[in-house]
Amino acid sequence: MMRFAHFADCHIGGWKDEQMRELSIRSFQRAVSMVMEQKIDFLLIAGDLFNTSLPAIDKLKSVVVSLKQLKRRGIPVYIIPGSHDFSPSGKTMLDVLEEAELLTNVMKGEVKEGKIVLRFTIDQKTGAKITGILGKKGMLERSYYEALDTLALEQEPGFKIFMFHTALSELKPKELELMLAYPASFLPKGFDYYAGGHVHIVRHAELEGYKNIVYPGPLFPNSFAEVEKLQGGGFYLYNDGKISFEHVRVVNIHSFSLNCEQKKPEAVQEAMMEIAKKQAWNNTLVTIRLKGCLDGKVSDLDFREVFRELYQRGAYFVMKSASLLTSKEFAEVRVAEQGIEAVEERLMAEHAGQVLLWEDEPGMMKQLLHELSLEKNEGESRADFEQRVVRTARQVLGITQDTAGSAGDQAHQ
Repeated sequence: MMRFAHFADCHIGGWKDEQMRELSIRSFQRAVSMVMEQKIDFLLIAGDLFNTSLPAIDKLKSVVVSLKQLKRRGIPVYIIPGSHDFSPSGKTMLDVLEEAELLTNVMKGEVKEGKIVLRFTIDQKTGAKITGILGKKGMLERSYYEALDTLALEQEPGFKIFMFHTALSELKPKELELMLAYPASFLPKGFDYYAGGHVHIVRHAELEGYKNIVYPGPLFPNSFAEVEKLQGGGFYLYNDGKISFEHVRVVNIHSFSLNCEQKKPEAVQEAMMEIAKKQAWNNTLVTIRLKGCLDGKVSDLDFREVFRELYQRGAYFVMKSASLLTSKEFAEVRVAEQGIEAVEERLMAEHAGQVLLWEDEPGMMKQLLHELSLEKNEGESRADFEQRVVRTARQVLGITQDTAGSAGDQAHQ
């Protein structure tokens, strides 16, 4: 009997907001607790444990605590670097963790006569034979697959696991059609389990010559769109031939979408507030997506009021996306197949009087665009460069230091 768990794409430290970064850590900790309760034989992590090859100390410490818990329980961790936690220089924090005997990188082997000959890492308890290939940014691991000695791998007897951090063409979802991918034929045939990562989808598939190709998706979503689609994260559990998906829940998630087509800002504002007030949002991650063409200015929507109401009702964190929202205010703008300068001049002429208050607005906007296309000089500090940009903008707009100060004083009154 063999039991193991399969994680991927943990991306510890990946979110910009600290509260969201905390959720990725809590998800990892919760998942580790779950697999210890399941009394698994070993754990696979198919790349991107961290979001960077050199993670922040506090994030690293949290992961080390969990890895030590697994070690004390006698649960080995087998891993491959992903496109995020592997750097172009080859340096990765995973090397340090392996040196500390908290995990094992299973991509091991040598080059013989131009071929990459991988060695198996054998799990001492179960005898499972594990190997794999790391992932690189831009799918640059292609050369490894092209040089791989697949025949030796396929002829190896026993229960075999191949770990990979790559998109497969046959399993790529429609929404990721532009993502680079390789055919499944790049992988060696005849393995018992293919532990995938990189593609943030939950999928267990069978292809001719390849059984149990598995993508567990992220332990916790890594973007606004993933929060909406996945409503959480999880991992796969292999239990003596049976494979099941285990959800990891550390926070409630509620996503709502509003169609703003031809609606006034006041009506959209009212609809958002109605949703915010309809229930308690204790320990809930709330996402708000607005789409359609608004009959008015987007700036007339007061998201702060909606956020305040949600937080008062116990929301853990609130996020909004207006990427699919347009406004009638600029709906008439059409960018033709022209040069950039021609498009800029036409847009400035069309919208003169809507933004600036100077007499020659198109001329001033054009000059401002030209002057602000500055580049940082060699040897110039970032602070000096920023000050030079501000000085240039003030000169174009005719704003003196005193004028700027007066305007600031009036804004605070």
